[in-house]
Amino acid sequence: MNPRNFFAELKRRNVYKVAIAYAIVGWLVMQIAATVVPALHLSDAITSAVVLLVILGFPIALISAWAFELTPEGLERTEAADAAPTRRSTHRAWIYVVIIAGAISVGVFFLGRYTSSKQSAELPAKSIAVLPFENLSGNPENAYFTDGIQEEILMRLAKIADLKVVSRTSTVRYKRSPENLHEIATQLGVANVLEGSVQRTADRVHVNVQLIKAASDAHLWAEAYDRKLTDIFAVESEIAKTIADTLQAKLTGSEQHAIVARPTENTEAHQLYLKGRFFWNKRTGTDLKQSIDYFNQAIAADPNYALAYAGVADAYVVLPGYTAETPRECYLKAEEAAKKALELDDTLADAHASLAYTLCLYDFDFSQAAKEFQRAIELNPNYATAHHWYSAYLDDVGRLDDSLTEIKRALELDPLSLIINTDLGSTYYDARRYDEAIEQLRKTLEMDPNFYSAHMRLGRALAAKGALGAAIEEYQKARALNDNPFVLGLLGHAYASSGNKTEALKIVDQLKELSKKRYVPAYSFALVYLGLGDKEEALRWLEQSYQDRSPALVKIKVNPLLDPLRGEPRFEVLVAKVFAPKNRSSP
Repeated sequence: MNPRNFFAELKRRNVYKVAIAYAIVGWLVMQIAATVVPALHLSDAITSAVVLLVILGFPIALISAWAFELTPEGLERTEAADAAPTRRSTHRAWIYVVIIAGAISVGVFFLGRYTSSKQSAELPAKSIAVLPFENLSGNPENAYFTDGIQEEILMRLAKIADLKVVSRTSTVRYKRSPENLHEIATQLGVANVLEGSVQRTADRVHVNVQLIKAASDAHLWAEAYDRKLTDIFAVESEIAKTIADTLQAKLTGSEQHAIVARPTENTEAHQLYLKGRFFWNKRTGTDLKQSIDYFNQAIAADPNYALAYAGVADAYVVLPGYTAETPRECYLKAEEAAKKALELDDTLADAHASLAYTLCLYDFDFSQAAKEFQRAIELNPNYATAHHWYSAYLDDVGRLDDSLTEIKRALELDPLSLIINTDLGSTYYDARRYDEAIEQLRKTLEMDPNFYSAHMRLGRALAAKGALGAAIEEYQKARALNDNPFVLGLLGHAYASSGNKTEALKIVDQLKELSKKRYVPAYSFALVYLGLGDKEEALRWLEQSYQDRSPALVKIKVNPLLDPLRGEPRFEVLVAKVFAPKNRSSP
């Protein structure tokens, strides 16, 4: 066939029109898939399948246009249509298809771009999550080293006030390489993510990192480092500095110094410290004690290693919540270690925060605790724990609106933290906003139904609303998950408040028997007697709590459970003693 005649035949058979219409409609379909699939959090494989089908369908559409013709009577083979009498032209139908499909395509294109840009605009441009690094060492025992490098890079970035850096607690669940970075970044409230891998062999380390803009999956920067193990601090500093430059974060002089600091020159001490942090992050009684052992070994290797002392303080601060250790013993050791850390390096935010925690919960020195919390946040604005604990302090002293502001800031920095989510519910509870407390605590339990603290605090909020049966169920769930005797005190209070005096007294006997084997806070006894209406006995146990320096007493101003005692002279004297300036030698 003559080429000129062939192209004329293509035109006569509307093959060109079909090609144009198919291209526009196909583009429309792909735009819809690209917009709808991420919005519904569906697999990216669906978008890929749609694109593949559109591409495969193109030659089929062209062949069909050559072989068939659209007539007023329907679709007919081209030869039959040519043999039929002259009919009214249908070429206008193709024009309508092109115009309508084109209009829809343009609309969907701009809708998708508008939606994407709106979602991106809601996330701070200078925000980042450092996802868990992949251990390529071929030895699972090197996991502590890989996790440690990720955490140290994160902590260097966190000291930059112009950046929003999400805490490790929220990123740790993305242990394996994520499939949908955009979805993860949205959950974490950041615009950028850092992925990486670490391979350690003998005295060398290979670190590979890539900074990605999550909304577009664009790689903003990537680099591989092959260095001696002794150069690991320099690698971490280079990575943090380059990320700050790439995201155009402004650094103060002190921040520039902080991100290039070398905490120790002793490689062995650093390895021991990383092992300590690895076990500290596991958050069980056994693992916390193991972390203390590694931190102390690091101190033995380098007596001037300030971070190792801070690690000891951090471990002792949280230990009473996971073991039968007495608060007095743990907080004394935490305070000693925190002060030593700050003697060596006054710029350690975590040491300031741990010191503040002990000053508040053990010394009842609220004025000095506030200064330490504020200093911790000044040194590391992205330290979620400092915001979290400062929120608790503000709650203790009755500044509930300020407390909510701080706990919500902590939640921005650590959105998936179970304890921060739980404590947001507790702050609502102390503010007598019980419905909001219940809603928040149920939301937390949707994240993890086995988080005992959320069950315990949900029970308190339900009891405050008068739903004692539901409260007892929550306390029982908490008790099944953790043997904390504080839960028994709450359960006894609920039984007594519901009129079940027999079960309440059984709880008292159970607490007395348990106290022969482990530390049981006097506060637990006070709660049961308060539920029984025995104010004198409740006050006696509360006064004993003060002698024991029970951390529960810091809530004495705001705890709704203690409302029946407000106005009682002995109670008001106790409140005044808790909030008066303290000397440890004369409690």
